[in-house]
Amino acid sequence: MEINGEQVNEKVSYAELKLSPAVMRAIEKKGYVMATPVQAGAIPCFMEWKDVIAKAPTGTGKTFAFGIPMVEHIDPSSGDVQALVLAPTRELAVQIQEELRDLCEFKEGVRTVCLYGGAPIEKQITTLKKSPQIVVATPGRLMDHMKRRTVRLDKVQTVVLDEADRMLDMGFIRDVTRILDQIKHRKNLGMFSATISREVMDISWVYQRDPVEITVRPVEDSKPDIVQYRIDLDGRDRKLDTAVALIRNGGYERAIAFCNTKNMTDRLAGLLKMQGISCEAIHGDIMQRVREKTLEKFRQGGLTVLVATDVAARGLDIDDVDAVFNYDVPDELESYTHRIGRTGRAKKHGVSYTFVTNITEGIRMDEIERNTKAEIQRLRYDKDGCLMLVGP
Repeated sequence: MEINGEQVNEKVSYAELKLSPAVMRAIEKKGYVMATPVQAGAIPCFMEWKDVIAKAPTGTGKTFAFGIPMVEHIDPSSGDVQALVLAPTRELAVQIQEELRDLCEFKEGVRTVCLYGGAPIEKQITTLKKSPQIVVATPGRLMDHMKRRTVRLDKVQTVVLDEADRMLDMGFIRDVTRILDQIKHRKNLGMFSATISREVMDISWVYQRDPVEITVRPVEDSKPDIVQYRIDLDGRDRKLDTAVALIRNGGYERAIAFCNTKNMTDRLAGLLKMQGISCEAIHGDIMQRVREKTLEKFRQGGLTVLVATDVAARGLDIDDVDAVFNYDVPDELESYTHRIGRTGRAKKHGVSYTFVTNITEGIRMDEIERNTKAEIQRLRYDKDGCLMLVGP
């Protein structure tokens, strides 16, 4: 890990971070002992109210990196909103709130609220009347509440932009800057991102003061343990049979299959069900409460396969995925990285399969392999109908 360009020791236990007994109790309940590198770098800086810009791979514990000092700083006796986290998607916002709730479990009087579109605003207004000190929100829905004057941000001390690159890529830059402009008395601003884009740097230059720059590189020890396969098929009609055979023969209990379109997601989920595989689809057109119910069922082991568009590739609290299937080759390199990053988390072994059915997809996969510098092994059916490794 680097802090302001200098290499520093990454091995720090939570006990060394001088946290309160209440927060330490919550961390110990989750079974954690050692802080991840991004946590070891960010927590002391946040505790001192410094601005932070952190670049770290997906799945490296960024929520606790800002969440722990955020909870430590909350004054439970005050009903003012004291901390704000902005997230690009409803799923990520819900996940962040759940992790913050875990951290607050033994700190009496600290309340959180999650504000996102696609859910009844009246219920959120009712929760806001209970004076939460921490607000987690998507930018659009927070702007709705600000226009209605149902939330006040004038006492906010800490603001965090999580998945900042994704949020700005999705076109939220105007909402984000308007929100930041309304929080004039904040003490610090943290930005956490897998990549540091020009838009992220623009926000940093305007709104941060001498930020501490933390970079966690995907070194060998922290790289996910994912075996990546590319399967070249003779046509699209071979995809379904191949997926079903791999799911059954691989003994995968929890897998995610990614498609590029909502229509294909629904179609694949239906086809897998017809094959006797328990699965459901999630994408942007499915109601939020249904998506949350499906995700919870998947986490609890009630579904073997979750079929999803890229809406599920980022920010979902799903750690025990055995395998990822790129049923469609993703259109962007970044999508590939985030899709396969759903498996091989928490130091567990994972596997990914990408189906290639035409020349265009083959060219795209060649570019992905070249740019990620990953070892993607090729599989192909032999004349007897068995999958075999293709030599380099």
